[in-house]
Amino acid sequence: MTITEIEEHEMKPEKPLGRKAYGSIPHLPGSRLGPGDYHCHEGQARIACSQARDRHDRVIVMEKLDGACMAVAKINGEIIALSRAGYRATDAEYEHLKMFAPWVAARESAFSSALQNGERIVGEWLVLAHGTIYAHGPPFIAFDLLRDKRAPHDQMRRVAEAAGIPTAHILSDGPPISTDAALDLLGQNGFHGAQELPEGIVWKVERSGAFDFNCKFVRGEKIDGKYLPGIGAENPTWMRF
Repeated sequence: MTITEIEEHEMKPEKPLGRKAYGSIPHLPGSRLGPGDYHCHEGQARIACSQARDRHDRVIVMEKLDGACMAVAKINGEIIALSRAGYRATDAEYEHLKMFAPWVAARESAFSSALQNGERIVGEWLVLAHGTIYAHGPPFIAFDLLRDKRAPHDQMRRVAEAAGIPTAHILSDGPPISTDAALDLLGQNGFHGAQELPEGIVWKVERSGAFDFNCKFVRGEKIDGKYLPGIGAENPTWMRF
């Protein structure tokens, strides 16, 4: 390693988890792919959308929200606000990501009571419009709970409720459901105050009560970052809650 590489390494902030706070979700067939995106296995698509393996499969289908993916982690007793990349929100480059830290700090006691050491609850931070404007609703909506792996959906909902955090709206819970049928249930504005077509839908498949896999569908007409300064707009669109 050169001196320059050592200096650059030392300048980077730490990742409290030692890794990303949240990874990527593969796409169902027909979903709009972005740079670096990929499709799920065809067998997974079949289980999620048309044919369960047996009675031990449970398919939970939720509205996909369009904001910044953030997380609240409890590490060695400390409540830490994290960006999706795994850095502290206080180390984030962008203002709207930094804003997550004081919001979490104001609710530290609730998060500390709800989370076990090593757990993190992940959700969408909606204070700044990315590709969808939401007219009302809370600024943070949870959709996953992780430790070493994803927790069952019901456990995530219990933790979110204990922390006073809403969760993404469930469109269907039980058997597989097709993308067309799920989009019909989602409707024109979804269930979180979207002022335009919602971004898409997430399928979470559990087997015998444990997380198995997830996948998603994003509308073809969705434009990433169309309201973000420097990407699709000149000025930020702050959403009031």
